[in-house]
Amino acid sequence: MRQPRQRISAQGLDLKDQVISINRVTKVVKGGKNLSFAALVVIGDESGHVGFGTGQSGEVPLAIKKAVEAAKKNLIRVPLIHKTLPHELIGVFGAGRVLLKPAKEGTGVIAGGAVRAGNAGCWSSRLPYQGSWSANPHNVVRATF
Repeated sequence: MRQPRQRISAQGLDLKDQVISINRVTKVVKGGKNLSFAALVVIGDESGHVGFGTGQSGEVPLAIKKAVEAAKKNLIRVPLIHKTLPHELIGVFGAGRVLLKPAKEGTGVIAGGAVRAGNAGCWSSRLPYQGSWSANPHNVVRATF
């Protein structure tokens, strides 16, 4: 049976944040249109602590700030061996599927889109990756986690 992931406190960690996507959201109401922005952010240090969060606000900087605070609450520990994954992983969330593989010494991040942005400076400096099967960055990031 799968065990729930343990949450980690952000106290004392040197976390870097990476904005994955910013969406403009428009809601049609009686008086016209309400405009807001939604941000998807991944944070982490380079030693295996990583988290992601979303935030929504009327301004982009506020949405990013809310997303970073949400990501700090969702920190998890990723097991790494020599700065790479210990074995192959297939992550699935909605229509997003991600295949992550361990890498040999000297290999860089071989990924694109949301997977690259989420992993480049956050938790693994060596990560071969094969296809996300989804263009939605939210599903790809959740499948990666």
